[in-house]
Amino acid sequence: MPDAYGDSAGAGTATGDDIPRAAPTPPEDTQPSAEARADERRFRIYTMAVLTLGLAAAGAVSVWLPFDGSSHLWWIGPLLAVAFLGAEQLGVNVDVRSGISWTISFTEIPLVIGLLVAPFEVVLAAHVIAGVATLLARKVTGRVLYNAGAFLLEVTSAFAVAGVVRQALGSPEYMPWLAALAGTLTAPLASTLLAMAAVRVLRRRMRVGTVVRLAGRILVVGFVNASVGLTGYLVISKTPEAWPIVLAVSLGLAALYWAYSDLLREQRDMEALTDVSLMVARSGQQAAARPAGKVDDIADDVDLDEWSTIAERIRDQLAAARIVLRLRLEPDEPMRTVVVGDEPATPTPEPGSDDPLLRLPGSHVRHLRATEANPQIRSALLDRGASEALAVPLRSANQLLGIVEAHDRLSRWRGFGKYDVQLLGTMASHLATALDNRRLLATLRHDAYHDPLTGLLNRPGFRQVAAEPLREAEHSVVLRVDLDVFSTVSDALGYTWADRMLMAAGRRMRDSLGPAVPLARLEGASFAVLLTDGDARRAQEVAQRLRAHIAAPYPVDRLTVEANAVVGYVATSAGENAERVDVDSLLQRADMAVRATRGGEEVKAYVPSMGQIFLRRFQMVTQFRQAIEEGQVTVHYQPKVALPGKQVLGVEALVRWQHPEFGRVDPDEFVPAVEAAGLVGVLTSFVLDTALDRVRRWLDEGLRISVAVNLSVRNLADADFPSRVAESLERFGVPGELLTLELTESGVMQDPERALPILRGLSALGIELAVDDFGTGYSSLAYLRQLPVDQVKIDKSFVFGMGTDLGDLAVVRSIVELGHSLGLTVVAEGVEEDLARDQLEAMGCDVAQGYLISRPLAEDRLEAWLQARTVRSLDRTSEAVLTLLT
Repeated sequence: MPDAYGDSAGAGTATGDDIPRAAPTPPEDTQPSAEARADERRFRIYTMAVLTLGLAAAGAVSVWLPFDGSSHLWWIGPLLAVAFLGAEQLGVNVDVRSGISWTISFTEIPLVIGLLVAPFEVVLAAHVIAGVATLLARKVTGRVLYNAGAFLLEVTSAFAVAGVVRQALGSPEYMPWLAALAGTLTAPLASTLLAMAAVRVLRRRMRVGTVVRLAGRILVVGFVNASVGLTGYLVISKTPEAWPIVLAVSLGLAALYWAYSDLLREQRDMEALTDVSLMVARSGQQAAARPAGKVDDIADDVDLDEWSTIAERIRDQLAAARIVLRLRLEPDEPMRTVVVGDEPATPTPEPGSDDPLLRLPGSHVRHLRATEANPQIRSALLDRGASEALAVPLRSANQLLGIVEAHDRLSRWRGFGKYDVQLLGTMASHLATALDNRRLLATLRHDAYHDPLTGLLNRPGFRQVAAEPLREAEHSVVLRVDLDVFSTVSDALGYTWADRMLMAAGRRMRDSLGPAVPLARLEGASFAVLLTDGDARRAQEVAQRLRAHIAAPYPVDRLTVEANAVVGYVATSAGENAERVDVDSLLQRADMAVRATRGGEEVKAYVPSMGQIFLRRFQMVTQFRQAIEEGQVTVHYQPKVALPGKQVLGVEALVRWQHPEFGRVDPDEFVPAVEAAGLVGVLTSFVLDTALDRVRRWLDEGLRISVAVNLSVRNLADADFPSRVAESLERFGVPGELLTLELTESGVMQDPERALPILRGLSALGIELAVDDFGTGYSSLAYLRQLPVDQVKIDKSFVFGMGTDLGDLAVVRSIVELGHSLGLTVVAEGVEEDLARDQLEAMGCDVAQGYLISRPLAEDRLEAWLQARTVRSLDRTSEAVLTLLT
């Protein structure tokens, strides 16, 4: 039966927000709010009304149904009291929704039997004594009078309805089973009406549909329980020896109730865990999708809103009055506090304060009660306006990531139980893992878009940050600043002092520009600045000021180094911005302006006449096909070696151009020009055929050495490219596994829907696919799993600094672990020192490539290198392998 001293479908149905509960005593220095005091006054009046009505109704029914028992049945009263106590202790609590719980109790069984065998006064006394004793045993003393009135009205209404039905059936001498059944079903309905009235008194709302559904469930469960009790009584009264069967049926019914409640609880817990995990994952993805360097109040508000939703879901599952999340969302930032639910009596203490709940050791859930805790814990709970709390620290590798607190379960008597502790512990584990992953992602993303030396944006970061302001600005200016004493300092004093000069120059520029202006270190001693609120005149002023600041002397140890700087800038109009001038083009023009500074002119604006460089590019593009035919363009090879076995696994094919007029042309100069002119197919086919021919000759010599060829973004837009590669493999008789095609992730993500089918077609040929320059793309972690790749190549910018920069070392280690977790081979570029090779080998990196092994070599020099530095042997498959000599 739904009763008044359980989380029942009667008086206890609408618990928490919908029903009064025992409120904690506020601390001496705090006062409850005016609204809370008004609610308390209204409920005291309502309590007295319920108690008065219960006493009056009990007196009226007692007169109407006078006591007619006999003294030899004195044992019925104590037996019924024990039965009521036992039935309530065996109750099964089911959470319906936040703040509403429904107890399937068995008090209908002793009540229906009491209606049949005992006088009204005896049943009433047994029920009240059992109910009050239960409340006192559970230390719920704040609502005893209200519950006592509810107990009186439950039994009184049951006997009143049973008496009316008995008279209607014309049976004044005994209680018919139908009358007992009707009276039993009346008791929970009376309890429910009291609960709904309490909701209205406290000015809380509960939907009519919810009330109707709950009343229906009450009647169904009450009817089943009453029927079991009634049937058992009738069977035993006629056949006393049948009591074991009746007991077995009753125990079976209880087992079914418990199994149902456990199943429902597990289902809701799993749903809550899934919801919380998905919410945290989405929060991390949205944070990662923000542009590099974009940290503002709006982003902070979005983060807090997302975590408020997560806290609300946890509160809903635990049926808690309040959830407090204290989280450190980003490394090296203070914790933020999110409070969902009832406002605390005093502001929640901040992390770092002398609060015992914020200094809990370990990472397991603590169940704290004000009535049982030490004075410090009790004071902390009362400061929060809570009588009990679940608290769990979120930790990763002994580092505190946050704290979760759940205050006061929404129930009049039932506090947090073992299932709540287990659920919050599991949720906390999920949250800690998600926060740790989010911090790792933030670190990797920061490192990918920021210069590790100065902390400023790098080129990819500047490109990303500047893209949107350039589209929206009426006028914009891009400045390139070069500290041209850098190489001199490096040669004279070493790179350590040169790096210190760069860091000092970056700080000077940041102080001059302010925190809001995008500032990047491009490479070497070159910096870039974006101004979106100025014209050419302001650009000239800013350029002069920056040059003056960073050209001031630099104190280096006991020396003072005189520095010099040059600035080139390009200003765009609204019309040019409408045409979406990209960042790289503006940087290129600013670089032209820097190169045009001569004869003491340190600041120069870009003018179209500086476009002579484009003429050079035009000449290279128009002469490219002829250069291939005449042998000016050649392919060099850089070996790749396995770690730790030192076997030569393959080579990377790198294009070189020895121009008769311009001399040796750097690939960084002519490859972009060839791509822009639409000749990348010619270049790729030349390199691919040359490389496959070399592999074929190695196969004829009994060697299986693979070759890697770089792809352009334009190759990934060519639907016929896989078929042409397949034709080349067939023509040279080279198996697909001996060809590796390298691509940059930024190239793939320009048009992923178009590129992915091309990559899948290449992968179907057995070709190895590698992501080049990994760690410098747009969102490597977010998109890597979508690509059908086999290898990742760590960008050499991270490998260079491994020996001296712990940040670079951590990034490389993270990429190695990430690649292996995805089943990928990890290749490190730019290995130039023994220390770097040893560190990579210790991390488990698979392949190394760099000047430590060999520079890119022409074909004839590569053959000489292989003969001089390798030893040839047979492996277990009788295939020849080359191993570096030590």
